[in-house]
Amino acid sequence: MKSRRTVLVRTGHGSAGVSAVPGMPPAGVAAPTAGAPDGAVVLPPMPLDPPDLPPVSAPELPVPATLAVLAAGAQVRPAVPAPPSEPPAVPAPPAPPAPPAVPAVMHAPPAAPPVPVAPAPSRPEGARPTTGPATGPLFPDAPGLNWAGPGDSWSRAWALQTVGDSRPAPVPTPAPVVAPAAMLAAAHAADLRAAAGQPPTARDVELIRASLAVVEPVADRATAHFYALIFLHHPEVRALFPAAMDVQRDRLFRALLMAARSAGDPDGLRAYLGALGRGHRRYGTLTGHYGPVGECLVAALARYSGSRWDGETELAWRRVYGLVSSIMIEAAEEAARTSPPWWQGEVVAHERRTPDVAVLTVRPDQAYPYRAGQYTSLETPWWPRVWRHFSFATAPRPDGLLTFHVKAVQAGWVSNALVHRAAPGDVLRLGPPTGGMTLDHTSGADLLCLGGGTGIAPIRALVEEVAERGAGGRSVEVFYGARQAAELYELEALAALAARHGWLTVRPVLCGPGASGTGALAGELPEVVGRFGPWAGRDAYLSGPPAMVRRGVGVLLRAGVEPERIRHDLVGDLAAG
Repeated sequence: MKSRRTVLVRTGHGSAGVSAVPGMPPAGVAAPTAGAPDGAVVLPPMPLDPPDLPPVSAPELPVPATLAVLAAGAQVRPAVPAPPSEPPAVPAPPAPPAPPAVPAVMHAPPAAPPVPVAPAPSRPEGARPTTGPATGPLFPDAPGLNWAGPGDSWSRAWALQTVGDSRPAPVPTPAPVVAPAAMLAAAHAADLRAAAGQPPTARDVELIRASLAVVEPVADRATAHFYALIFLHHPEVRALFPAAMDVQRDRLFRALLMAARSAGDPDGLRAYLGALGRGHRRYGTLTGHYGPVGECLVAALARYSGSRWDGETELAWRRVYGLVSSIMIEAAEEAARTSPPWWQGEVVAHERRTPDVAVLTVRPDQAYPYRAGQYTSLETPWWPRVWRHFSFATAPRPDGLLTFHVKAVQAGWVSNALVHRAAPGDVLRLGPPTGGMTLDHTSGADLLCLGGGTGIAPIRALVEEVAERGAGGRSVEVFYGARQAAELYELEALAALAARHGWLTVRPVLCGPGASGTGALAGELPEVVGRFGPWAGRDAYLSGPPAMVRRGVGVLLRAGVEPERIRHDLVGDLAAG
């Protein structure tokens, strides 16, 4: 009887990135928010749209804490105490006689002599400083720059404020006498915190989805307001975010939608948020960031939810955010016990395969465990805080080297730097490995792999892993697609593998003009794969441009592949760059 087969489906992380964004702090405002804890306030109306940014693709970033809604009971800003009552009125002294009239024009009193100031050292325009880390910005202490790391006083200041330090605590001052009204308000806030600490209910999920439906049409303004609250009241955390925020704002709302839709699926929510919590360690996100972020997010949601916002909806958001933040914090703390937040990696080889595709080989500074089919995020020294996702192009190697296929995309900050600027000796930063497009060696099913463009990188890694562990009687069919024959830069290496292993079949596919006469199959990759079906019983893996992956999934389902056998890492926010 024919053995069951597996189909492999994967999205292209080779040149496009998955993105991700770090959790940030709170907002103070002008008027008390209905249903909020004592002292919680909402910002007065303010410009909703940030100033125009450079016309480039926004960097990938983190989503993490931005999923946020509020940490239970965290206040944005303490309430300002009322001024003391007026003293009893006393008789005013008799008015002195009126002074003589003053001329309309008067001479100003002589100015004090100026204080001498040492002139700042001059430096030719455009000259770079001669000191500082090779991968850092020119001025790491400037609050507006996009950097956090060694020598970054702003991140340290925020950490000390939110997490604390080892210095002795100051001697407490006697607490002021609390008026009965304030005591009632404090009791109400304590009750709210206790209620917000409970797990979200089905009613909470319903309220959250209803409020998101109202916010969705104005999501751009709501998320811009959310970040404005954070950066206004906690400018020191601006360094945790990339320079351009347009894609970051989009990711926030998508993350909120994902959390709301998964609230009824605890296992799925934990897997999604756990990956975010671990990944956001590379941005410098701390546990203390989550509470302030939640307060800012609730304030923004309250402003744009209209009549859908009330005390019950606010409580629902606080409960969900408490769950979200606890999962992310737990995952980050667990990862911190076994791995660093990022790795340093030196470029040891840089090979141009086409005018816009390069293969980079990187040596990490310490052991980097990963699985074939996974991907990681890379940061270059030229764009601090801008991360992009790229797939590993080989199975783990004995020498520990890592290989990536990168395609330079239009206005892509990271991809263009890696293709056109990086060279041996440059040092990159790598986030932790992630992704679920890995092989199940206990399945025994045949494999079907679709790789488009640089999406062939993880497919090549999967094939290598099968070759190393043994096929075990399973067959592997690879469909490798591109527009032009010159873009099939990995075809020769795959053909060499197929020549050594009879279980492997490689079929090139070209969708551009001139495909006939090249020996390749003509047509769009998903449709060509569909013509070779049915594919029932296979495990399928897809990797490539998001549109290709989405079409490929549909074709495979119609060709008989069970949904649970189709694997890819298309998560909805693969931003090229």
